[in-house]
Amino acid sequence: MSIEIPSSDGEAVEAAVRTRLPEALPVLPLREAVAFPETLVPLAVGQERSIKLVNDVLTGNRMLVMVASKEGAGDEPGHDELYEVGVAGVVARMLKVPDGTLRILVHGAQRVDIGEYVATDPYLIARISEAPDIVVPSPELEALHRNVQTAFSRIIEEVPYLPAELQMAVANLDDPAELGHLIAGALRIKTDEKQRLLEERDVTERLRRLSELLARELDLVEIGTRIQSQVQSEMDKGQREYFLRQQLKAIQEELGEVDETQAEAGELRERLDQAGLPEYAWKQAERELQRFERLPPQAAEHGVIRTYLEWLADLPWSQSTEDNLDLKHGRQVLDRDHYDIESVKDRILEFLAVRKLKPDAPSSILCFVGPPGVGKTSLGRSIAGAMGRPFERISVGGVRDESEIRGHRRTYIGALPGTIIRVIRDAGANNPVLMIDEIDKMGMDFRGDPASAMLEVLDPEQNSTFRDHYLDLPFDLSRVFFICTANQLDTVPPALQDRMEVIELSGYTQEEKREIAKRYLVPRQMERTGLGRSKIELTTEALEEIIDGYTREAGVRGLERQIGSICRKVAREFAEGTRRSKRVIRKTTVGELLGKRRFQLDVKTRVTQPGVATGLAWTPVGGDVLFVEATAYPGDGKLQITGQLGDVMKESAAAALSYVKTLDHGVPANYFREHDLHIHVPAGAIPKDGPSAGVTMATALASRVTGRCVRADTAMTGEITLTGQVLPIGGLKEKALAAQRVGINRLIIPRRNEADIDDIPAHLRRRMKFVLVDSEDEVLDAALQKRAVRTAR
Repeated sequence: MSIEIPSSDGEAVEAAVRTRLPEALPVLPLREAVAFPETLVPLAVGQERSIKLVNDVLTGNRMLVMVASKEGAGDEPGHDELYEVGVAGVVARMLKVPDGTLRILVHGAQRVDIGEYVATDPYLIARISEAPDIVVPSPELEALHRNVQTAFSRIIEEVPYLPAELQMAVANLDDPAELGHLIAGALRIKTDEKQRLLEERDVTERLRRLSELLARELDLVEIGTRIQSQVQSEMDKGQREYFLRQQLKAIQEELGEVDETQAEAGELRERLDQAGLPEYAWKQAERELQRFERLPPQAAEHGVIRTYLEWLADLPWSQSTEDNLDLKHGRQVLDRDHYDIESVKDRILEFLAVRKLKPDAPSSILCFVGPPGVGKTSLGRSIAGAMGRPFERISVGGVRDESEIRGHRRTYIGALPGTIIRVIRDAGANNPVLMIDEIDKMGMDFRGDPASAMLEVLDPEQNSTFRDHYLDLPFDLSRVFFICTANQLDTVPPALQDRMEVIELSGYTQEEKREIAKRYLVPRQMERTGLGRSKIELTTEALEEIIDGYTREAGVRGLERQIGSICRKVAREFAEGTRRSKRVIRKTTVGELLGKRRFQLDVKTRVTQPGVATGLAWTPVGGDVLFVEATAYPGDGKLQITGQLGDVMKESAAAALSYVKTLDHGVPANYFREHDLHIHVPAGAIPKDGPSAGVTMATALASRVTGRCVRADTAMTGEITLTGQVLPIGGLKEKALAAQRVGINRLIIPRRNEADIDDIPAHLRRRMKFVLVDSEDEVLDAALQKRAVRTAR
């Protein structure tokens, strides 16, 4: 992206150059460079604060001061590491390059003296004053003018880095001050020498110094010319050696001897023939092979080309595995590895059915979304096993560099293809099941946006011609079965979500955890610890005790850790010889092995006083139960809210209070004017936000004002309006599972969430009672006990 001054704004830039300078300007430090007035200065800007400076001045008058850094200055020099004389200029053009840096072109305007620095953050800003040239016409000045023009013209003819057009520009300059600035800026001399020329105001003295420098440069040019002639003779010698080596090569071929380069090239050609490259890839490989054969092994590019050709030969351009389209077998594999999750299993079987009827159908792109520990990653392995495809997994959590996905161009030392191409190579087939883990945790910075690079990878319309930067060739990814996993979709860009079929995996119920433990977790931990069924047995009651008292999670990772801990302790008993018979783990012995219960079902004790209500919340790791506490004390009607609540939750509290004030509680009319109210949500170290706690807050306030306790077996969720309407919420299944974990079996939910009840497992629905409400009045009727309780207050 480039920002430049249009032709209509060119006069504005010229006007800015001629305008009177402001009192202070931002200071752009230059490293090993000095800017001069009346010149165009191209600059590369890479420091964060310098990029901020350029972006800010582009939105203003475009003016800044360029000041050279002293020798030994750091990457972000302070004002004491800069010279005291610089050049004020106007940014004429700006270009953003892919690596995040900027390229700018600055029109140097006037030399200035740097005064007091008025700011250092986010960048330096200093007071400035003009420092005009001192021009005293004299024969000496005229002679110096001509001498400098002649000497510089001779240098232009000899050195390649000065363009020939510069000679014409110098010849046409009549102003000695401008001539000095132009030549000083073009010469390749030391920074401190350039700075002394800039600081010199007397034009006669400046041209005298410049004349001395030009004489020195002419001497160096003459020495360089002599060296060049010597190099040329060496090159002629090298060409002669090359001719002789070619003759030696022909002699070796006649004798049947082949050098190592030719043998290596022949081996690579044979591998490329067997790789089944498409025509466009073979043409590229042929070009690189020809270059490889011509290069001597000592050449730096020899190894680069060999590595590139090896990558082309190793990729499975035409190799693919045959899908196992037996739906019965697929069902058996999925049921063997995973309990329940019928919707996911049905989706996989549907895909197999479509492939059976239409073998050339494009592969699906699925995204499993759910809390940690519910089996998203292991499900990918099961899908690969059911289809008979190789399985590969990559994790993109924390990836911030686009090159991790697309690879680096071969111009970089040590360049390699991106992660996608590497795992395709490792799979050995062009149709693997590729799982992209933690896609919701990708980041971005100045190195690019990997989520944007994923758009091409996960788009069925584009990934058939995916182009890795290293290969620089299209590679067909359309046959790859992509499966992504995420804990939440909020951080996944909408464009990326649109390319995937999202399948939500909610947390497990207590019964599901128990069955998963019996079928998978206990046998796996027994195998890992070397215990057979003859040495240990975990009863159903023991598993339920572990689930209720030692884990509080949506998945089963914590449950497996606790089971593993028990198995390791029993294994130690057998290893030490203190036990020889089978150990049966019962509910009463769990505490001996795992210690005291970590979680207590304290809901009933928490709501024994008025002003406490039980709410439900959704988190990225599953549902959770939260308690909202409200109290009142003499005051002047203020509302205090604590518990590290977000803005949305604070607004819900204010709306809840406004609604409660409109109700007829049987309390004095001036109650709210003479009392302060305090709402607190415990677990204050955890940030909380969202509108679904609105009805809970209103219920807690109403309970406090009326003195009626909230039912201990009831939890609620819903957004409240100022008029008392209850609006629908999300995550009902996760919230219901959280309620079940703490022993609550009665839920008050918005009526418009009635359809979401079907997503809750049937065995859980049968044990729970759902109270559907449209207004907060109905919530209060269902939640509050009929009789008021007198409190100590």
